[in-house]
Amino acid sequence: MIEAVRGRRLRGQLIYIVLMMIFLFWRLLPLSPGQIIWPGPDLALCLTFAWVLRRPDDVPVLIIAALFFIEDIVLLRPLGLFTALVVMATEAARVREPRWRELSFVIEWLRVALLIAMLMLANRILLIVFVLPAPPLGQMILQFLATAAAYPIVVALARWPLGVKRALPVDGDR
Repeated sequence: MIEAVRGRRLRGQLIYIVLMMIFLFWRLLPLSPGQIIWPGPDLALCLTFAWVLRRPDDVPVLIIAALFFIEDIVLLRPLGLFTALVVMATEAARVREPRWRELSFVIEWLRVALLIAMLMLANRILLIVFVLPAPPLGQMILQFLATAAAYPIVVALARWPLGVKRALPVDGDR
């Protein structure tokens, strides 16, 4: 029994890590060189929230921190700033996950969108406070809207092909 639970968790962690690396690779591809009019969603952030709210034991905080730190390095962001904000946001969601479990998906979507908005706003404020280059406010708002709109799609794709669904209180792996 314990081996099956451990194997499922390791499989979940491996799938999460591989998907995060695919999303990072996708962001590095020069698909539309030149001026970006509509910034795309942060699919890594959507996937992380979806996974934390469905299978919190599959994504320990160290894996989240390591993957987002790698993303900070590769995307040339200030080292650790976005990582720290993502860790704080995901841990806030992880703590509240048992209470959010019974609520409808629309409420979850709104709460995740609020967390993403606070995360992006805190990132922008800290960039401005430390006199670092910050993206234009309009692009940040558009990226927030794209990320919030992509969350249900990421949740649906995580549930259907990957089998990442909410853990029930009666599951033996909780």
